[in-house]
Amino acid sequence: MKAFACGDVVPGCTRSFTAPDEQGILAQVAAHAGADHGLTEVSPELVEQVRAAIVFA
Repeated sequence: MKAFACGDVVPGCTRSFTAPDEQGILAQVAAHAGADHGLTEVSPELVEQVRAAIVFA
């Protein structure tokens, strides 16, 4: 199981996500970025920041 805390990339955000794999985390984070942070596009740099902050749960 993998986990990601959005606050590790976006200070002040308290959302966290878990999924069996990295792709599951990235899908959840993309939806969250649009709905809660107003991002219409997720840049490759942001994807790399998220990947770097994913941990084993």
